[in-house]
Amino acid sequence: MPSPAERPGGVLAVVGDLVEDIVVWAGEPVRTATDTAAQVFRARGGSAANVAALAAAHVATRFIGRVGTDAAGEALVAELTARSVDVRVQRQGRTGTVVLLVDADGERTMFPDRGASAVLEQVDDRWLDGVTWLHVPAYGFEREPMRSEVMRLAALARTAGARISVDASSTGLLAGIGVDVALDLIREAAPEVLFANESEAELLGLAGGGALAASVAQTAVVKHGPLPTDVIEAGRLVARVDVAPVSGIRDLTGAGDAFAAGFLAATLQGADAAAACVAGHAAAASVLTNPGAHATRSST
Repeated sequence: MPSPAERPGGVLAVVGDLVEDIVVWAGEPVRTATDTAAQVFRARGGSAANVAALAAAHVATRFIGRVGTDAAGEALVAELTARSVDVRVQRQGRTGTVVLLVDADGERTMFPDRGASAVLEQVDDRWLDGVTWLHVPAYGFEREPMRSEVMRLAALARTAGARISVDASSTGLLAGIGVDVALDLIREAAPEVLFANESEAELLGLAGGGALAASVAQTAVVKHGPLPTDVIEAGRLVARVDVAPVSGIRDLTGAGDAFAAGFLAATLQGADAAAACVAGHAAAASVLTNPGAHATRSST
C-alpha cells in the first residue's frame, strides 16, 4: 500500500465526530421491561471518523474533530491513526458515545451522546493546509459552537480552492434543526456534492431533482438502499447506478459513511459520478456484515 503522501488525488479532510459506538445486535424482538438476547460490541464511531477511516486506504485523509481527555479518546485517536489517517483533534471534556440498537433485519435505532465532539471550536486554520476536498456530515450543523465553526472551515477551505461535500446524515437531525435551516446551511456550505438517502432527500425536497436540488449542490447523490442510486446534476437526473446484491447483511451502521468514503476517494482519483457510485457501493457493501462501520473485505 502506498504511503499517504504517495496516494493520488490530494488530501481529503473530514470534519466532525469521533466517538465510541456501543453496538447492540438484538438476537430476538426486543422484550420491553425484561431481558432480550443480544451481542454487544464496542467500535470506533462518528460519521466523520468513519468516512476518514474508510477513505484512508485510497487517498491521503485527515480527520478534524474533538475528543475528551480520557482513555476512550486516546484509544479512538490511536485506532484512527493506525488506519493511516492524519488525526488532528482538540482534547477537552468527555469523549462522546453512541448506543446503537440493531434489530434482526439490520436496521438501527441510535441513542447519541456526542460529548466533546459537539463542542468543536477555534480550529487551527493550519489544519486545512494542503486540503483539496473537505467533507462535512450534517451532524456538525446540529448546535453551536460547532455549527459556526464547521461553516467557517468550509468557507476557509473553499477560499483556498478546496471542493466541499455535505452528507445529509439523518432525518431526525434535519427535522430537529428545521428543514429550512438545514437547506440554508447546506447552501452556505456550497457543496459540489450532497449525499442523501431516500428519506433524507424526500424530507429536504430534493428527490427526483428540480430547482430546489439545483440550488443546494452541483451534484446530489440520492441512495435508495438496494435500488439504483440517483445522480442529480444541476437539478436534473443524469444517471441511475445499479447496486450489486449483498448477502448476509446484519448491520446498516456506517453504510452511508462507507459509501461517501468510496465515492470521494474515487472522485479524487478522477472517476466520474457514476463510477464513483460504483466505488461507493463496494465500500458500503464491505461494512454490512459487521458491527459498526468496519470493513471485513476489500472494497476495491
